[in-house]
Amino acid sequence: METIIKIAQVVLALSILILVHEFGHFFFARLFKIRVEKFYLFFDAWFSIFKYKPKNSDTEYGIGWLPLGGYCKISGMIDESMDKEAMSREPQPWEFRSKPAWQRFFVMFGGVFFNFILAILIYSATLFTWGEQYLKTQDAIYGVQCNELALEMGFRHGDKIIAFDNEPVERFNDLQITLARNQAKSATIIRDGAEINLELDPAYLPAVLNTPGMFSLRFPFQVASTDPASPNSSKLMKGDRFLTLDSTNAQIYQDVAAILSQNKGKTMRATILREGYVVETDIHVNDEGMIGIVLEGDQSKFFNITTYQYSVTGAVASGFNKSTSTIGNYIKELGLIFSPSTEAYKSVGSFISIGKIFPASWDWYIFWNITAFLSIMLAVLNLLPIPALDGGHIMFLFYEMITRRKPSDKVMEYAQIAGMLVLFAIMFLAFGNDIYRLFK
Repeated sequence: METIIKIAQVVLALSILILVHEFGHFFFARLFKIRVEKFYLFFDAWFSIFKYKPKNSDTEYGIGWLPLGGYCKISGMIDESMDKEAMSREPQPWEFRSKPAWQRFFVMFGGVFFNFILAILIYSATLFTWGEQYLKTQDAIYGVQCNELALEMGFRHGDKIIAFDNEPVERFNDLQITLARNQAKSATIIRDGAEINLELDPAYLPAVLNTPGMFSLRFPFQVASTDPASPNSSKLMKGDRFLTLDSTNAQIYQDVAAILSQNKGKTMRATILREGYVVETDIHVNDEGMIGIVLEGDQSKFFNITTYQYSVTGAVASGFNKSTSTIGNYIKELGLIFSPSTEAYKSVGSFISIGKIFPASWDWYIFWNITAFLSIMLAVLNLLPIPALDGGHIMFLFYEMITRRKPSDKVMEYAQIAGMLVLFAIMFLAFGNDIYRLFK
């Protein structure tokens, strides 16, 4: 069932993004009276699942069977259809190639533009509907819990990370992605009450990109409830916060979990803070290193959680700002992929990777935020100067505007073929990475 839910979310999100993108091309084409021959969700190689051509319309609308994208076939344009026969005929007034360069630019930029607008609308709507909650890095008062990679790089449990390369990181959950995205060379840290500067070895960057969970949140070990069948149920109460175990500091969950795992089957002396008083009691650790309690998981009991509720105008403004910052961040991440030394290309994925980022249960807030990010990702990728993409067509249009010379149809045909080969290579890499990760 979880797999079905994930697949449904991927299909719905990609369908929305494809339709909006292709409608951007369609909108400007029709605005400039350019004929659109086909408007398809997914590709219809050999056959289509559904197609419909309204009476007195030049456009056939349909759904293809191959869910690798979609297309808007515009008359008089060299695209992935490679319709050489149509291009060999005399240009007609309703064709793309007969229009001035500035109009053709808007037709090509329309898909990307509509994806950007969609991201702004989604972010604005989610901010208005759900507001925003996050933990500021400065409010993570117990510091970070480090994985093995973070420890090897020089970080320590309990470090309070202030900044990378002297630039503060506002959100705690953005620590690792900011470290990787900016290829940080140093970290400013508060350790044992003193501020220190930790130099970061750039050789670790590939591992940072491919090792999730470098920094987790340290939080107190506090009882939310007890298991009635546990021998500790009469000794522990809701709200109890651990201080020591056998005289060893045991205030933080991660530290307590490590101590208990080392003392399986034993009885330990616990010092506990209970309703403002310090009490001591013996607790039994079972053979699995557990003491029969449910931990308090409400972060607001331990940390100052930043919360915002937005008006309509405030949500639109913040949605725009969130979209522009996401664009900038994604461009940085894209730069990592094209830098072989970072080995970021190993993280390139296909629809399988996209499916993994969606939750196993349906959550509209998460769904729409992922869809907004994917919309920005689709827009930025389409602006790459690869001939088969919108960015490639725009590149040739800029050449035409500057030189006042139009590339020949033959040049455009060869460029389209080269661009499609590049895209197939990227798809091969993406699917190859996913398949390797599945069997790793």
